[in-house]
Amino acid sequence: MPKAPINGIELYYEVHGEGPVIVFAHGAGGNHMSWWQQVPVFQRDYRCVTFDHRGFGQSHDLPDGPGRNAYVADLVALLDHLGAAECFLVAQSMGGLTGFGLALAQPHRVKALVMADTVVGIPSQALFAERRRLVEQGTAATGHAYHPSLWQRDPAKAVLYEQIRALNPPQESNEERRRRALLEAATEDGDLRSFSVPTFFLFGAEDSQIPASLGRMAQQIVPGSRYVEVAGCGHSVYFERPEEFNRIVAGFFAEVGA
Repeated sequence: MPKAPINGIELYYEVHGEGPVIVFAHGAGGNHMSWWQQVPVFQRDYRCVTFDHRGFGQSHDLPDGPGRNAYVADLVALLDHLGAAECFLVAQSMGGLTGFGLALAQPHRVKALVMADTVVGIPSQALFAERRRLVEQGTAATGHAYHPSLWQRDPAKAVLYEQIRALNPPQESNEERRRRALLEAATEDGDLRSFSVPTFFLFGAEDSQIPASLGRMAQQIVPGSRYVEVAGCGHSVYFERPEEFNRIVAGFFAEVGA
């Protein structure tokens, strides 16, 4: 089991395939295993890196450790450990902290960024004020991390999602996540006028955690970014509709790479 000594912890990661590096940053309901429907596809043309954020899967945080505040530094150190000067990056939900954070801190290392069902990490007071408003009125941070119909359409996949989630150490309850979403805010607006990392927002049209309206708003805030919705899908397009997710991401990365 590969682990890298990074910032005081042993960070679990896996590498599959050869070629340009793609890093997959999972959300709060997942870990490195979440990408089981992406790695077999992308490893044909890319060097796929999956990992467990500290406090998830097999990456244990320090007692009273920095948690989310170390996500960007951890990814920088992992890229250094792997000898990867740059990468394509896919960030799901919570992983937006890592993905957009790296794009801000070291834009030269991010060839392109997919923000999948996430706006976290974007320094915009207006965006997070709108998110808080939606949480307060009960139209955000509610329900499953995937569309409820998944239990009818593909019950085995729904069970697998829950099993992958259960492999993590104890996490916040739904109510705790909702309270955090109410408190989360950008302390100040970032100057994104010179932001040049090619960015694609990919949302489930019926996302009940981070509603698609926030993705559309984020696309207006991040210069040059694009936006697409996947119909009949919730907060986890990558898991619910992997073929469509993979096609969209592969097309975007191929265009940027060309």
